[in-house]
Amino acid sequence: MTIYMKDTGFSADGIRYLCRLLGSRIKHRTARSHALSVEQMVCVALRFFASGAFLYSVGDAEQLNKATICRTIRSVCLAIKALADVFISFPGHRRLCDMKEEFYRIAGFPNVIGAVDCTHIRIKAPSGAHEADFVNRKSFHSINVQMVCNADCVISNVVAKWPGSVHDSRIFRASEIYQCLSQGEFSGVLLGDRGYGCQPFLLTPFTDPQEAQ
Repeated sequence: MTIYMKDTGFSADGIRYLCRLLGSRIKHRTARSHALSVEQMVCVALRFFASGAFLYSVGDAEQLNKATICRTIRSVCLAIKALADVFISFPGHRRLCDMKEEFYRIAGFPNVIGAVDCTHIRIKAPSGAHEADFVNRKSFHSINVQMVCNADCVISNVVAKWPGSVHDSRIFRASEIYQCLSQGEFSGVLLGDRGYGCQPFLLTPFTDPQEAQ
């Protein structure tokens, strides 16, 4: 597995954990001698995730053809997606009071249960009538992905379905977590940047603060 681990960004222990976690979902049901092992499949996918390289670049590195690489990455992605709700859940597996305490230790800010923001994930230009919707303010095609994280920067909520031209605040208003917070399902507030409107459950920075605190 050592050769395949190169440039994945993961330790050997981390890769073994992923193999145990994903193995039953991606293991080939075939006796073909050239079928990739679970370890190889995981490492190939991780290398693609880490580098963002085109499929043929990853394939050349592993001496695999493009079709094999494409099938492997898709298989691993679907396996990870199937387990997403196990690892990504808001507010997570910790008590809200503990989460608030962790944020308070960082900057003395009370009652915070998460930080929200969006990031643009670059994609190839899609075909069809809605291609322009995916062009963001920096003039490249993307999906605008909203994420919420805790004080340890662990992601607890993801919304990854909006084209790049959609503003962060609109994505938030349309999200399930917005509905939960606005209906008082969680006791606490999120922190956001100036791209969001200030609300009772979402605090944003002062425009021109006159004091440090």
